[in-house]
Amino acid sequence: MTDAAPQGKFAFIRRLSAGVITGAADDDPSGIATYSQVGAAYGYATMWSLFLVMPLMIAIQAISARIGRASGKGIADNMRTHYWHGWAYILVAAVVIANVINLAADVGAMGAALKLLIGGPALAYATLFAIGSLLLQMFVPFSKYSPILKVLCLSLFAYVATVFIVHVPWGEVAKGILLPKATFDAKYAVAIVAVLGTTISPFLFIWQAAQEVEEIRETDNPRKPLKQKPGQGPDAIKRIGIDTVSGMVFSNIVAGFIILTAAVVLHAHGKTDIQTSAQAAEALRPVAGKFAFALFSAGMIGTGLLCVPILAGSSGYAICGALGLRYGLAHKPKEAKAFYSVLIGVTLVGIALNFSPIDPIKALYWSAVVNGVAAVPMMVMIMIMAMNSKVMGKFTLNTSLKVWGWAATAVMGVAAVVMFATFGKS
Repeated sequence: MTDAAPQGKFAFIRRLSAGVITGAADDDPSGIATYSQVGAAYGYATMWSLFLVMPLMIAIQAISARIGRASGKGIADNMRTHYWHGWAYILVAAVVIANVINLAADVGAMGAALKLLIGGPALAYATLFAIGSLLLQMFVPFSKYSPILKVLCLSLFAYVATVFIVHVPWGEVAKGILLPKATFDAKYAVAIVAVLGTTISPFLFIWQAAQEVEEIRETDNPRKPLKQKPGQGPDAIKRIGIDTVSGMVFSNIVAGFIILTAAVVLHAHGKTDIQTSAQAAEALRPVAGKFAFALFSAGMIGTGLLCVPILAGSSGYAICGALGLRYGLAHKPKEAKAFYSVLIGVTLVGIALNFSPIDPIKALYWSAVVNGVAAVPMMVMIMIMAMNSKVMGKFTLNTSLKVWGWAATAVMGVAAVVMFATFGKS
């Protein structure tokens, strides 16, 4: 496999890889909860934020992918190699804490969704989902595991289908997007920040860069770091662009459909206080019918199965990259013991949190806070690395990506300021 365009049937689909998987993982059960909350609370009045965030998300994810492809190293690995080690340790610690809380919330939501569908013990289901995901990562070769993740991306179409089951007043939707009706107060500001923070998250930067590294390391893959093989650059940059744009546009369209479903079914019927994705699914049943409820619930399980290994895997990439240890799903457990130890540890802690007295809603809120704090300095470091020829060789950023990348960083910085300014007021 090379970066050049594959030929024949389904050639376009075969070009899609890390970007599509990363984009789909952004719509995990925790993200579904956030989108459902803002849709239920404000109807169509937050959907404009997805149009704002989409080009910013595309830029920072494409830049992250380029770092991995050009250098042959992940985000944390490059931070450790080229800059003060302390930055890598601090940022990685923040990302991993947020990942663990997010993973716990996701497996809990998956367990709750299956309970809604068939009854039974939600915690037992959550545990089985988490352990099953861990075993797949440990014992299925990455070359075979990556296609599984691609297939799981299809579960997001459940949220597209849900919209077409319910009646949508498209004229009102367009008006609500262009002329949002909302009180611009602290609560609304927090809702917009929540959408931004859910859509642009540090674990996604780490994962997409690492997937480029994984594909370089495959023994039968002719791809090499672009610093070593600059001739592969044009095809690689083109592929990353197609892959990332496809994945992030898909991600934001699905997020829009989730907000739209909550707006049409819940907000329009006075159900404005939704805390979890399971509550959103349950609230759909009496209003939209059993089929919409089942689709929404099944989608949560599919997206959770996609995102849980990405949360655990990005934690492993981050920790081992920061410490200079061998990492990667392309290695067998005995070849990268530290990496797989992180996967096991993160997953077990995530399971344990579901059995603890910790309020999952508050935990998820604090996860968003930590992610919001970590995202801005992480993005600053990504931009600095991507403009450094020691990291990128001759493939430093062009003017367009510099502008969009720094714009994304600035917007997330403003979001972090707003988050702290409104702290406790929402």
